[in-house]
Amino acid sequence: MSPTAKGFILLCRPGFEHECAAETEILAQRAGISGIVRTAPNTGCVHYVFHEVFDWELALEAAPFVAFVFARQRSVWVERLSELPTEDRATPLIEAIAALNIQIGRLEVETADTNDAKTLGGFLKRFIPHIERALTARRILRNNKEDLPTLHLFFKDSSQIDLGLSRPGDASPWPMGIARLRMPREAPSRSTLKLAEAFDALMTEEERNNSLRAGLYAIDLGAAPGGWSYQFAERGLHVFAVDNGPIAPSLIAGGMVEHVRADGFTWRSPRKQVEWLVCDMVEQPARIAQLVADWVASGRARRCIFNLKLPMKKRFDELKRCRQLIDARFKLHGDSYVLRIRHLYHDREEVTAYLAKTQPHGAEQEKQYRR
Repeated sequence: MSPTAKGFILLCRPGFEHECAAETEILAQRAGISGIVRTAPNTGCVHYVFHEVFDWELALEAAPFVAFVFARQRSVWVERLSELPTEDRATPLIEAIAALNIQIGRLEVETADTNDAKTLGGFLKRFIPHIERALTARRILRNNKEDLPTLHLFFKDSSQIDLGLSRPGDASPWPMGIARLRMPREAPSRSTLKLAEAFDALMTEEERNNSLRAGLYAIDLGAAPGGWSYQFAERGLHVFAVDNGPIAPSLIAGGMVEHVRADGFTWRSPRKQVEWLVCDMVEQPARIAQLVADWVASGRARRCIFNLKLPMKKRFDELKRCRQLIDARFKLHGDSYVLRIRHLYHDREEVTAYLAKTQPHGAEQEKQYRR
C-alpha cells in the first residue's frame, strides 16, 4: 500500500515563512488540495497540513519543487513521531520507516536553518549512522538507486521527527536546500557564489552545457567589483562588465573582461546578440524586470540571470508584479519564455531568476523541467 500524504514540509530562510506559506497555499489550491498552514516567524519551516490525506505521489505532482520560489526544500509529509523515549529513539523511527512499505535511494537528514536547530548537530552525527545501518540491513535503504524516492527526516528536536518523501529530481539536490559552495580565492566578491548557485539551481545540465561555453559573450550590468563577471571569465566567456564603479584589476588583466563605464539602464551592447545578460543592480524590482525582459524578448540576449531586491513588507506582491511585467513584455509579439525564480541560499532580501525565450513548445519543456 502506498504511503498517504498528510501535507507538505517546507524549509525556507528564517524570516520568509509568510512568503513560503503563501505560495504553498496557492499551489495546493490550484490543484484542488485544501489545507491549513502551520508555521511561526523565524522558524525556517512551514507545514501545510491537508484537510484530507492524499496519495503522496499525486501530492508531489500538484506542487513540483520547481514551482516554488521561497522553499529551499520541499517534501511530502507522511508521518510524525513525537515524544520519542530518550532510552531508545532508534527503534520507533526504524519501525515507522518500515511501515511505509517502500524502498528509498537516499536518506536526507534535515533541521531548520536556525541557531537552536544547529545544537542538534552532535546528536545527529551519533544517531543517524545507526538508522542508516538498520535500514540498509532491512534492504529499505538502497544506496545509489537513483530511481527510488528520497526519505527526508526533519528533526524539530531530538524527540520529534517528521518523515517526508520526494522523488528523484523533484527536490533540492543539496541537504536542506543549502548550497555549501567554496569561495574561489581569486573572485573579487562573495556575490560570485550567488551566480554559481544560480547556474546549478535554476538551469538544466543541457542548458549549462550549451550556454556556458568558452568563446561566447556575456554582459554583466552593475558588475562592480566583478563577482559575477568572474564566473563567466573562468569558463572562457568574454564579458562586458558595465558599471561606473571599479572592477577588480585582476579580472581586467585576465583579458576576458572589458570594463565599460556606463549606466546599465541605458547602455547597449556593440554586438547584435550575446548569449548572456546578468544583472545584480540595486534598483526597484519592477525596473529590473522590465529591463531584462526587454533584452531577452528583443533578442539582444539569449538568456538572463538577474536579482530582484524585494521590499520587506511586500515581497510576495512585488514578485507577482514583476512576473506580470515580464509576461506582458513577451506577449507583445506572442513569444513564449521560461522563467524560474528561487530564493537562493546565498540570497538575502532578493530572489534570483533565470529568463530565456523559448520556441512555442517551451511551455511544455518548462512543465517537464526537473532539478
